[in-house]
Amino acid sequence: MDPDTPLPPPQPSIFRWVLGFLMVGAAWGLTTPFMRRAAIDYTAPERPWLDDPSKSWIRRKASGVIYAVLDLLRRPAYAIPLLVNITGSVWFFLLIGQAELSLTVPITNSLAFLFTVLGEWWAEGKVISRDTWIGMAFVLGGIALCVQAKS
Repeated sequence: MDPDTPLPPPQPSIFRWVLGFLMVGAAWGLTTPFMRRAAIDYTAPERPWLDDPSKSWIRRKASGVIYAVLDLLRRPAYAIPLLVNITGSVWFFLLIGQAELSLTVPITNSLAFLFTVLGEWWAEGKVISRDTWIGMAFVLGGIALCVQAKS
């Protein structure tokens, strides 16, 4: 080996990979039911000028969308889960720069599904059926097969 050749950076431990995948899956999956609940509970304040026929239809619709987004972002019940969800996207971006893409995408999306099911149970009190538990076990088995195939 040439002494001038830089050594490749050390790879993170398996624990750090697993932790990274779990953090992204949890950030995406657990927050979605909370954002949905906040959006369902949202009632728009009255803005009569949005129904004023003297204003253009496009302007009224665009203003209505902008106000709806701003109103939701002002509510902590929506804004905090959204911020955590976006943070998960930043973590995902960092993971795909280091990990195998063909593993990172299916693992994080599968974990997001699993955490969404758990988030619905937590946020909305939904019962997790036996079939869902079986499906979740199959998803975990699929993740294990993907990892095994790459190692």
